[in-house]
Amino acid sequence: MADVPPLVSVVMICYNGQAFIAAAIESVLSQTFQSWELVVADDGSTDASREIVEEYCSEHPDRIRLVRHPDAKNHGMSATRNLGANSSRGEYLAFLDCDDVWLPEKLAEQVAVLGQYPAAGMVYGRTLIWHSWNAKAGSEDFFYDLGVPPGQLYAPPSLLLVLLKNAAQTPTTCNAIVRRSIFDRVGGFEPSFRGMFEDQVFFGKVLLETPTYVADQCWAKYRQHSTSHSAMSAQGNADWRSRLRFLTWFGRYVLRTSAGRLEVLAAVAREVAVSVLRQAKRSVKGGARKWLA
Repeated sequence: MADVPPLVSVVMICYNGQAFIAAAIESVLSQTFQSWELVVADDGSTDASREIVEEYCSEHPDRIRLVRHPDAKNHGMSATRNLGANSSRGEYLAFLDCDDVWLPEKLAEQVAVLGQYPAAGMVYGRTLIWHSWNAKAGSEDFFYDLGVPPGQLYAPPSLLLVLLKNAAQTPTTCNAIVRRSIFDRVGGFEPSFRGMFEDQVFFGKVLLETPTYVADQCWAKYRQHSTSHSAMSAQGNADWRSRLRFLTWFGRYVLRTSAGRLEVLAAVAREVAVSVLRQAKRSVKGGARKWLA
């Protein structure tokens, strides 16, 4: 049985995640669904992350593995997710960052949906925006609106149009599960996107390619903390630049692929214009405040 691949490959990326990675791994070990492997892909960590993972590898050598880039350096989130995926064997791919956690029924319920809907290339549900892990957070947990009625299979490009608007929760890496065949078909993650919006690039490609099922269940907790990549980007007011880069990249992607659609290109162009206009207004207001001060 050791030569039989697991049904699900869990890919966890890690960069200096010693504070939370044990909890993330434990949430995988707590899954009620048992046909899985965990591949932890390290992105050049300089803390104790690798040592923590190696302990789990020694305890579960048939289920957990640690992989690194050949040069052991930092290559960014996209390249590291690809490293983990390409080192795995499962028919389905599920992603988890080292500071997030899954609920115990996550894999069982998602695999059941994929079995019920063979046309679905991906499944995702609700993600809890998780502040309460920290008793001193001062913020309550919440869910973003899904933007569409849940419990349905959606054909392309309807969910992609929701993603482009960036006003609702679309697939998240800690929540979605995707068929490997789809991952391979779209070419995985884009290595040029090392950080922000790397997930949107990948999910945008998937939503352009395959029907996707949107569930009403919550399967993952997205930990909110000041050292996360998204938090640091927001603090540096870099989000709008990252979003603009994503939109322009995706517009070019649609143009050069056979999956291109005029409605998608129109949506991309509209969101580029909105993004630029909003930032221009912010700049004018900021300049006025400085002048008045």
